[in-house]
Amino acid sequence: MKRKLIAAIGIAGMMVSIAACGGDSDDDGKKAGADGYAGETLTVWVMDGSSPDDWQADLAKDFEAKTKAKVKFEIQKWNGIQQKLTTALSEENPPDVFEIGNTQTPAYAKTGGLADLSDLKGEIGTDWSESLNKSAVFDGKQYAAPWFVVNRVVVYNKKIWADAGIKELPKTRDEFYNDLKTIGEKTDAEPIYLPGQNWYHFVGLVIGEGGELVKKDGDKYVSNLADPKVAAATETYKKFQALSKAPKDKDEATPQQGEIFAKGKTGSFIGMGWEGATAIATNPAIEKDLGYFTIPGPTADKPEGVFLGGSNLAVAAGSKKQDLAKEFLKLALSDKYEGGLAKANGVIPNKEALQSNLKGNAAAEAAAPAAGTGDTTPLIPEWAAVENDPNPIKTYLTAVMKGKSPADAAKQVEGEFNKRLAQQQ
Repeated sequence: MKRKLIAAIGIAGMMVSIAACGGDSDDDGKKAGADGYAGETLTVWVMDGSSPDDWQADLAKDFEAKTKAKVKFEIQKWNGIQQKLTTALSEENPPDVFEIGNTQTPAYAKTGGLADLSDLKGEIGTDWSESLNKSAVFDGKQYAAPWFVVNRVVVYNKKIWADAGIKELPKTRDEFYNDLKTIGEKTDAEPIYLPGQNWYHFVGLVIGEGGELVKKDGDKYVSNLADPKVAAATETYKKFQALSKAPKDKDEATPQQGEIFAKGKTGSFIGMGWEGATAIATNPAIEKDLGYFTIPGPTADKPEGVFLGGSNLAVAAGSKKQDLAKEFLKLALSDKYEGGLAKANGVIPNKEALQSNLKGNAAAEAAAPAAGTGDTTPLIPEWAAVENDPNPIKTYLTAVMKGKSPADAAKQVEGEFNKRLAQQQ
């Protein structure tokens, strides 16, 4: 599930207004009385498609039974949500609880828009997966709760792999590469569809190498694309991309790689589980040949690094119902509802123990093994501007795919990369 980072421009103006409306009012943090929270209504913003209607209905019923308060779910669209949420958090009555993209969390935490949930973490989050919880922490404090993530897998055509004589799925990166070469040698199919700018997969490779896309230079962040670990990830990407006929200057959505795969002439691609569904919608006949497996890493005991895109749940610093909001989070993040969401939507839950709910969902089962060691783009507010088009990382990748060395490509985009990192937040 692709998440755009928050546009940080304009958020800094939130700080004064948020501070003015949060924390000191006599009505803030209202405690439950003898009748619980009877008469109260909690406003919860969730994004379109994140949680099924019946999940919301059951949760609302249990929430009212537990607290005597009602919950009002308000469904939001991703398009324009950053500005809408920024505005709402600066007003007197913001949403009490809201879904927030995991990589968006640091920017809102920095500006004071999120309530500190450290006490909640100690109460219900001791077994949250570290890789998922990382994005919910800023400056050592818990400003959100991890809800779910998704990550990329290998989507493959079973018939093409069988026609190439491949009997077992690869367990290492080298085995994966050799299988793709075999497909190219023994069939007429394109072994893998990998455009030059599938940059989220590239981020995963950098994660797998233990690299970082940015580094600290004094009191500011600057590009780290010239780092040897990033270069190694780039060389891996280039090696696999050389087996593809995909354009070197396009990403996975231009055109949609699921639609390319649907034609039945491609052995594999690296993408999200829902892209398999795109292929089926384009050509229902492909469904019988479609399969998924975890992206293999350098060794069989650890999958390839992956980018974890997903959502956290946060409480507005300006909410007058923070205690009630925390009661909601305790229920929404309970094993019953966290596990239920994983089962219904095929998303990776915030506890490894709940991954059993993914059984029977082939794409989710393939994604889960890599989630524990996956990571995100840099969790700094300064990162926000980097992803704006034209994304300098895409420019960097295309330059390497077309023949430049990683070092020269890094120099080519360094100025623009650093300019974006230096933008006022």
